[in-house]
Order: sequence, then structure tokens, then C-alpha cells
Amino acid sequence: MESLIRQLYEIPGKVVMLHDGEYLFHEGNPAKYFYIVRTGQIFITKYASSGRVLSLRLATRSSIIGELPLYESNPVYIFNAVAQSAAEVYAIEFPVLQAYLEKKPQLAVNLLKLISAHMRKQHSKFRDLVLYGKKGALYSTLIRLSNSYGKELDDGILISVPLTNQELANYSGTARESLNRMLSELRKAGIIEYRGHLIFIKDLDYLKEAIQCENCGREVCNIE
Repeated sequence: MESLIRQLYEIPGKVVMLHDGEYLFHEGNPAKYFYIVRTGQIFITKYASSGRVLSLRLATRSSIIGELPLYESNPVYIFNAVAQSAAEVYAIEFPVLQAYLEKKPQLAVNLLKLISAHMRKQHSKFRDLVLYGKKGALYSTLIRLSNSYGKELDDGILISVPLTNQELANYSGTARESLNRMLSELRKAGIIEYRGHLIFIKDLDYLKEAIQCENCGREVCNIE
């Protein structure tokens, strides 16, 4: 992964700076660039016609963004990318990237492997959303957050990234009111608690058992 990112940085491109809440691109925009996150965090989201938001990824340092339209004749972005904090990304024009990939087949193969891994992550998330309903989606999100940003303590796992209830609801594909109720139930049952603005998971096994977790490993089960 790190080797691939270093090779991609060797391709001519430009640096784009983003403010907190600023969009890198919108769904349906013509796709011109392939991006690598250098600093900060960027939400990858999808909007429903009802106005509901589904957050798919939280892209962080060395994450790639906007890779799916590569090699399409009239490429458009199929997701939205919005900065959760001040962020910096490296932008490579698609024709430039394609020319390099054609010259360096191994680079193309490594990039294909990374894109395939992203697809596998999304398929596993959609499985949880469809098969286990709202609770399963929330539990899956908490497990993924713990794998990406969890700090193991003696009595549980502290998720080190502060997220609002609305952001959690977006990851879970549910309304904030429903999410508030489910979080309250988990707190009353002693499964989670809040430590400041951070979620502390006291019983991760409970969440895993509830969605029949397949323990597919952190390389797949993460929020990135």
C-alpha cells in the first residue's frame, strides 16, 4: 500500500487544499481527477432522492478517492467527497494517470488490487445494511470504527475520532432519531458509554454476535 502511494506521488499532479465542510467533488460532476489524501479526513457519501445521506467511507492519509470513473469514456463521480476537517489532497488528471498505468503494468496491477479491496469493503458493509437492518448497520459501523480508530484499554475500546450522532446516522443509513434511540439502548445495556465526546465500547463481542460477524479482518472491516 505505502509503496503504491509513493509511486503515485511520482506522477505529475497538483495539491488541493480543502476547508472543513468544503466539497472536493459532487455526485454527477464530470470526473477529471484521481485523488490521494495527504492530510485530514474526507467523507465519501451518497445522497438518496429522499434527502437521506449514506456515508460510505472516511478517507484519511494515503487513501485514494475518485478512482472508479477511471477509463470511462464520459466519466462522472458517483459519490460526493466532503472534507470533515481541513484537508490536503494530491490530484492527478485521469489521462496522465492512464498514461503512466499503461507504461507500468505492475503499477496498474497494484492499483487494481487496491480498488478491489475497496469494493470488498463496500460489499461487506452493504451486506450488514441489508441483512441486519438498522441495528445491524449501527453495530457494523461501531465495529468498523473500532478497527480503524479504536484504542484498546483495559476495560474496552475507545473510538478516538469524535463523531456526531448525525454522522453516525449517515454511516448507518438511518434517521438520527432512530440512531439516538439505539444508542440509548446500548448505553442502558452497558454495551457502550460516552467518555467526553468519544464512544467507548465496553462489549465488542455483543455487537459482533448480533450481526453474526465473520471476523474478516481489519483490512476489510474498517471505515476507510
